[in-house]
Amino acid sequence: MNIEFLRNFISLTKYQSFSQLSKDLSISQSTISHQISQLEKELGGIILIDRSTRKFDITQEGKIFLDYAEKIINLYDSCIQELSKYSKQQIEDITITASTLPGSHILPKYIANFRNEHPNVNFKILINNSQKAIDSLKKGISDFAGVGSFMEEKQDNFDNIRIGDDNLVFICNPNHKLLKSGKNLVNFEDLIKFPFIVREKGSGTRNIIEQHFARYNELNITLEMNDNDSIISAVSESDNISILSEIIVKKAEDAGLIKILEIKDYPDIAKRDVFFIKLKDKKIKGLKKRFWEYLED
Repeated sequence: MNIEFLRNFISLTKYQSFSQLSKDLSISQSTISHQISQLEKELGGIILIDRSTRKFDITQEGKIFLDYAEKIINLYDSCIQELSKYSKQQIEDITITASTLPGSHILPKYIANFRNEHPNVNFKILINNSQKAIDSLKKGISDFAGVGSFMEEKQDNFDNIRIGDDNLVFICNPNHKLLKSGKNLVNFEDLIKFPFIVREKGSGTRNIIEQHFARYNELNITLEMNDNDSIISAVSESDNISILSEIIVKKAEDAGLIKILEIKDYPDIAKRDVFFIKLKDKKIKGLKKRFWEYLED
């Protein structure tokens, strides 16, 4: 019986959605469905998930199997941990869900350096927005998460390490009408005349702007996008403006795709800390513990 199939079955019962789980795991729905079917076949043809209804339903047999599957996974992980003491090569997987800023711009250097010292660690990075990263952590899909906002969660519910900070800035295309004076210092009253692209709900960037930029509701929001690169592309080819991470847009500005704006009377739009988190008081061992301690130093 495949251990990965068991893990995904357990995760599926928590997500109660093939589509959401497949998106967070970056695998197809058909792959997950095949894994469940394979488990059902190995168990003698019993049905674990009722696929005859539109609502997600785990069968009675599925509930019984879930209890044993969790015990099997716990025993397997304990066994691997115990055997690793006798192995010269300690091999361990570390799964991290992270929003774009920590996942693509902050954590990679730490991961690369740690892996140079511990070549037997396998990192899996899943890029989502902050809300999905936190949800994946709570559902046991990942060991850790990297977020630019705790969203509606209480920070005290997590152990956290501050791994960076960030400014949020307005951006427009280099030939925008706002820049007709040749300067990037503009009045807010002029800025709100133009269409604004906002990140999707669940985005840490959007959450921080809504909470900390007092005049957010005055922006002329006409479009919502869930990807920073798509927003940069849209802004660079239109009169749209947006607010994104300064760290993320700096390369785009250097490449001549967009221009960072300065707003009169609002030198700081919003600032935020970036965190690496795990569930409160969750016990971690081996290379997971070493990586956490490495980031703490």
